[in-house]
Amino acid sequence: METALLCASSPFVYSNHYDKVGVSGSQSSHNLLSGKFMYTFSLSTRNSGIAPRRRAVVSSALGKGVKKRTIIPEPDYRIPIVLLGMSGGFVYTDNLAAAAPFGLLGLLLLVQATRVRFVFDENSLEVKVGDELQDSGENAFVGGKNRWKYSTFVNWELWWPSFPILVYFKETQTKPEGQIHFFPVIFNGEQLYNAMKERCGPSKTSVPK
Repeated sequence: METALLCASSPFVYSNHYDKVGVSGSQSSHNLLSGKFMYTFSLSTRNSGIAPRRRAVVSSALGKGVKKRTIIPEPDYRIPIVLLGMSGGFVYTDNLAAAAPFGLLGLLLLVQATRVRFVFDENSLEVKVGDELQDSGENAFVGGKNRWKYSTFVNWELWWPSFPILVYFKETQTKPEGQIHFFPVIFNGEQLYNAMKERCGPSKTSVPK
Protein backbone atom coordinates (compact mmCIF):
# COMPACT_ATOMS: atom_id res chain seq x y z
CA MET A 1 0.00 0.00 0.00
CA GLU A 2 2.77 2.39 0.93
CA THR A 3 4.55 1.66 -2.35
CA ALA A 4 1.42 2.42 -4.33
CA LEU A 5 0.76 5.66 -2.49
CA LEU A 6 4.32 6.90 -2.84
CA CYS A 7 4.75 5.89 -6.48
CA ALA A 8 5.68 8.99 -8.54
CA SER A 9 4.00 9.82 -11.85
CA SER A 10 5.68 8.18 -14.82
CA PRO A 11 8.20 10.44 -16.68
CA PHE A 12 7.01 8.99 -19.99
CA VAL A 13 4.00 11.29 -19.75
CA TYR A 14 6.31 14.21 -20.31
CA SER A 15 8.44 12.56 -23.00
CA ASN A 16 5.34 11.53 -24.95
CA HIS A 17 4.18 15.11 -24.89
CA TYR A 18 7.43 16.40 -26.39
CA ASP A 19 7.50 13.65 -29.02
CA LYS A 20 4.14 14.82 -30.33
CA VAL A 21 5.14 18.47 -30.76
CA GLY A 22 5.92 19.36 -34.40
CA VAL A 23 9.29 21.22 -34.55
CA SER A 24 12.07 21.72 -37.11
CA GLY A 25 15.57 23.18 -37.46
CA SER A 26 16.94 25.49 -34.75
CA GLN A 27 13.47 26.00 -33.38
CA SER A 28 13.34 22.26 -32.86
CA SER A 29 16.58 22.30 -30.92
CA HIS A 30 15.48 25.28 -28.86
CA ASN A 31 12.09 23.80 -28.02
CA LEU A 32 13.54 20.41 -27.21
CA LEU A 33 16.16 21.97 -24.95
CA SER A 34 13.50 24.10 -23.29
CA GLY A 35 11.30 21.10 -22.98
CA LYS A 36 14.12 19.10 -21.39
CA PHE A 37 14.85 21.93 -19.00
CA MET A 38 11.17 22.31 -18.04
CA TYR A 39 10.84 18.56 -17.59
CA THR A 40 14.00 18.39 -15.44
CA PHE A 41 12.91 21.36 -13.36
CA SER A 42 9.41 19.95 -12.88
CA LEU A 43 10.72 16.53 -11.88
CA SER A 44 13.32 18.04 -9.56
CA THR A 45 10.72 20.26 -7.89
CA ARG A 46 8.38 17.36 -7.43
CA ASN A 47 11.08 15.13 -5.95
CA SER A 48 12.42 17.78 -3.59
CA GLY A 49 9.12 19.26 -2.53
CA ILE A 50 5.81 17.47 -2.77
CA ALA A 51 6.89 13.84 -2.83
CA PRO A 52 9.04 13.93 0.34
CA ARG A 53 6.22 15.58 2.26
CA ARG A 54 3.77 12.92 1.11
CA ARG A 55 6.26 10.23 1.97
CA ALA A 56 6.72 11.64 5.49
CA VAL A 57 2.99 11.91 6.12
CA VAL A 58 2.25 8.37 4.95
CA SER A 59 5.21 6.87 6.81
CA SER A 60 4.19 8.69 9.98
CA ALA A 61 0.61 7.46 9.69
CA LEU A 62 1.68 3.88 9.09
CA GLY A 63 4.21 3.99 11.91
CA LYS A 64 1.72 4.96 14.59
CA GLY A 65 -0.22 1.66 14.47
CA VAL A 66 -3.76 1.04 15.59
CA LYS A 67 -4.63 0.30 19.21
CA LYS A 68 -6.33 -3.06 19.69
CA ARG A 69 -9.87 -3.01 21.01
CA THR A 70 -10.72 -4.56 24.38
CA ILE A 71 -12.65 -7.84 24.09
CA ILE A 72 -14.96 -9.13 26.85
CA PRO A 73 -16.76 -12.42 25.99
CA GLU A 74 -20.39 -12.50 27.07
CA PRO A 75 -21.41 -14.75 30.00
CA ASP A 76 -22.80 -18.20 29.22
CA TYR A 77 -24.97 -20.13 31.69
CA ARG A 78 -25.19 -23.50 29.93
CA ILE A 79 -22.78 -25.39 32.20
CA PRO A 80 -24.41 -24.21 35.47
CA ILE A 81 -27.85 -25.04 34.07
CA VAL A 82 -26.73 -28.52 32.99
CA LEU A 83 -25.23 -29.20 36.42
CA LEU A 84 -28.34 -27.98 38.22
CA GLY A 85 -30.48 -30.09 35.90
CA MET A 86 -28.40 -33.17 36.71
CA SER A 87 -28.73 -32.38 40.39
CA GLY A 88 -32.50 -32.18 40.01
CA GLY A 89 -32.49 -35.51 38.22
CA PHE A 90 -30.58 -37.14 41.08
CA VAL A 91 -33.01 -35.66 43.59
CA TYR A 92 -35.91 -37.08 41.57
CA THR A 93 -34.35 -40.54 41.85
CA ASP A 94 -33.66 -40.04 45.57
CA ASN A 95 -29.91 -40.05 45.01
CA LEU A 96 -29.13 -37.17 47.33
CA ALA A 97 -25.45 -38.10 47.67
CA ALA A 98 -24.90 -37.37 43.97
CA ALA A 99 -27.37 -34.48 43.84
CA ALA A 100 -25.55 -32.41 46.50
CA PRO A 101 -22.15 -31.95 44.76
CA PHE A 102 -23.70 -31.33 41.33
CA GLY A 103 -26.13 -28.83 42.82
CA LEU A 104 -23.46 -26.96 44.78
CA LEU A 105 -21.10 -26.81 41.78
CA GLY A 106 -23.94 -25.64 39.55
CA LEU A 107 -24.87 -22.86 41.97
CA LEU A 108 -21.24 -21.79 42.33
CA LEU A 109 -20.72 -21.55 38.57
CA LEU A 110 -24.06 -19.79 38.13
CA VAL A 111 -22.96 -17.06 40.55
CA GLN A 112 -19.50 -16.86 38.96
CA ALA A 113 -20.99 -16.52 35.47
CA THR A 114 -22.80 -13.38 36.62
CA ARG A 115 -19.63 -11.91 38.16
CA VAL A 116 -16.40 -13.08 36.50
CA ARG A 117 -15.22 -11.53 33.23
CA PHE A 118 -12.28 -12.35 30.97
CA VAL A 119 -10.92 -9.03 29.69
CA PHE A 120 -8.62 -9.11 26.65
CA ASP A 121 -6.96 -5.70 26.48
CA GLU A 122 -4.18 -4.58 24.15
CA ASN A 123 -1.41 -6.74 25.61
CA SER A 124 -2.81 -8.91 28.43
CA LEU A 125 -5.60 -11.20 29.57
CA GLU A 126 -7.04 -10.21 32.94
CA VAL A 127 -9.76 -11.69 35.14
CA LYS A 128 -12.05 -8.98 36.48
CA VAL A 129 -15.21 -8.97 38.57
CA GLY A 130 -18.63 -7.40 38.03
CA ASP A 131 -20.05 -5.07 35.41
CA GLU A 132 -17.72 -2.35 36.69
CA LEU A 133 -14.75 -4.61 35.91
CA GLN A 134 -13.20 -4.41 39.35
CA ASP A 135 -9.83 -5.95 40.20
CA SER A 136 -10.12 -9.64 41.13
CA GLY A 137 -7.14 -9.49 43.49
CA GLU A 138 -4.54 -12.23 43.99
CA ASN A 139 -4.95 -15.69 42.46
CA ALA A 140 -6.16 -17.93 45.29
CA PHE A 141 -4.39 -21.03 43.98
CA VAL A 142 -1.01 -20.01 42.55
CA GLY A 143 -0.62 -16.44 43.81
CA GLY A 144 0.12 -13.33 41.79
CA LYS A 145 -2.27 -11.02 39.99
CA ASN A 146 -4.89 -12.48 37.67
CA ARG A 147 -3.35 -10.73 34.67
CA TRP A 148 -1.06 -12.37 32.14
CA LYS A 149 0.72 -10.89 29.11
CA TYR A 150 0.02 -12.60 25.79
CA SER A 151 3.76 -12.76 25.12
CA THR A 152 4.18 -15.18 28.08
CA PHE A 153 1.62 -17.72 26.81
CA VAL A 154 3.23 -21.04 25.92
CA ASN A 155 0.07 -22.78 24.71
CA TRP A 156 -3.65 -22.94 25.32
CA GLU A 157 -6.61 -25.24 24.58
CA LEU A 158 -10.39 -25.16 24.76
CA TRP A 159 -12.17 -28.39 25.74
CA TRP A 160 -14.35 -29.36 23.95
CA PRO A 161 -15.06 -27.47 20.74
CA SER A 162 -18.65 -28.71 20.34
CA PHE A 163 -19.50 -27.87 23.96
CA PRO A 164 -16.70 -25.88 25.68
CA ILE A 165 -16.33 -26.83 29.33
CA LEU A 166 -12.75 -25.90 30.25
CA VAL A 167 -10.20 -23.42 28.96
CA TYR A 168 -6.58 -24.26 29.68
CA PHE A 169 -3.46 -22.15 29.21
CA LYS A 170 0.15 -22.20 30.30
CA GLU A 171 2.17 -19.05 30.88
CA THR A 172 5.67 -18.20 32.08
CA GLN A 173 4.85 -14.93 33.83
CA THR A 174 3.94 -16.50 37.18
CA LYS A 175 7.02 -18.74 37.18
CA PRO A 176 9.75 -19.27 34.55
CA GLU A 177 9.16 -23.01 34.17
CA GLY A 178 5.52 -22.35 33.31
CA GLN A 179 2.25 -22.17 35.25
CA ILE A 180 -0.88 -24.04 34.15
CA HIS A 181 -4.36 -22.56 34.58
CA PHE A 182 -7.82 -24.09 34.19
CA PHE A 183 -11.04 -22.09 34.07
CA PRO A 184 -14.60 -23.31 33.55
CA VAL A 185 -16.08 -21.87 30.35
CA ILE A 186 -18.78 -19.65 31.78
CA PHE A 187 -18.43 -17.32 28.79
CA ASN A 188 -19.58 -17.49 25.19
CA GLY A 189 -17.35 -20.28 23.87
CA GLU A 190 -16.98 -18.98 20.32
CA GLN A 191 -16.20 -15.43 21.46
CA LEU A 192 -13.65 -16.79 23.94
CA TYR A 193 -12.01 -18.96 21.29
CA ASN A 194 -11.77 -16.12 18.78
CA ALA A 195 -10.30 -13.75 21.38
CA MET A 196 -7.72 -16.31 22.51
CA LYS A 197 -6.77 -17.11 18.91
CA GLU A 198 -6.44 -13.43 17.97
CA ARG A 199 -4.41 -12.38 21.00
CA CYS A 200 -2.54 -15.57 22.00
CA GLY A 201 -2.03 -17.35 18.67
CA PRO A 202 -3.64 -20.47 17.21
CA SER A 203 -4.74 -23.48 19.23
CA LYS A 204 -4.79 -27.18 18.30
CA THR A 205 -8.54 -27.36 18.86
CA SER A 206 -11.08 -26.29 16.31
CA VAL A 207 -13.51 -23.42 16.72
CA PRO A 208 -16.53 -24.10 18.98
CA LYS A 209 -19.73 -24.94 17.10
